[in-house]
Amino acid sequence: MFIRKFSAAAMSMAAAALCLTGCSASVTSQEAVKKGQAGASSDKLSIVCTIFPEYDWVKEIMGDHAKDADITYLLDSGTDLHNFQPTASDIMTISSCDLFIHVGGESDKWVDDALSEAVNKDIKVIDLMDVIGDRAKEEEIKEGMEAEEEEEGEEETEYDEHVWLSLRNAKIICKEIADQLSALDPENAADYGSSFEDYSKKLDEMDESFRTLTESSDKNTLIFGDRFPFRYFFDDYGLDYYAAFVGCSAESEASFKTVSFLAEKIGELKCDTIFTIESSDKSIAESIIRNSDNKKCSIAVLNSLQSVTASDLKSGVTYLSLMQQNYDVLAEYLG
Repeated sequence: MFIRKFSAAAMSMAAAALCLTGCSASVTSQEAVKKGQAGASSDKLSIVCTIFPEYDWVKEIMGDHAKDADITYLLDSGTDLHNFQPTASDIMTISSCDLFIHVGGESDKWVDDALSEAVNKDIKVIDLMDVIGDRAKEEEIKEGMEAEEEEEGEEETEYDEHVWLSLRNAKIICKEIADQLSALDPENAADYGSSFEDYSKKLDEMDESFRTLTESSDKNTLIFGDRFPFRYFFDDYGLDYYAAFVGCSAESEASFKTVSFLAEKIGELKCDTIFTIESSDKSIAESIIRNSDNKKCSIAVLNSLQSVTASDLKSGVTYLSLMQQNYDVLAEYLG
């Protein structure tokens, strides 16, 4: 039984959150807000996830027990992780939850403040970057890529936050989720452990499918006319790439130098496909093609699982279904 008391402190924190968020647009659905408010006085287990993979993994591991929990997905409007700022309602939802799961890294700098004012002082927290430990990778600047200028005095190493795109990382993180759920709800620990074992096998099977695909191909380099959030995924399978921007870049315009470099690579590598991520307007990719020797080069989309909406959830998408879509796209290019 999970009992929480809704105190005056929560109301004070909501007011403080309004000051912190200022004019930031709300990105939490009404359903999520209602769940968070209900969680403050409910005996249900309350879990808050920032991004879609976390949300889907929790549901998979909880299995039938998920219907008895309040599981909130904060970014269900499709807002990019790197642009997200929590609203007062988001802070309230986090404040009273039992388990909070977030990515970590530069984009989650707001988390420390949110947790420091939490009503529930026993919140368990899963930071994906911390969970994968030494597997975390620094952002990589490749040849020809637009490099963002460092702010004066900036020396801190920035890590690539897109850890969820590695199926091997996913397995490590899911084990941590299962362990934390078991600690919170020991009566159902055996079920969580069993669900993790079943899901782990599915992750392994997909991992093996990607390994077989990439090892059997005579191609191993892809060109992205976009940001590149797939470093963890590519490193798992020995793939190489050229891209316009790093994965966490806030830039949206590529210089002529970068466009020309990638256009030359299309000819050099005899590429018939250039890649973008799901949220791209494809304008940079189209510009690269126009400046290349292969005007018939096609554009393919790989899903970085950063823009999954509440509507997508209703249609039944899952982490594995979106990764399968990526497999199908890569199979066309690598096959």
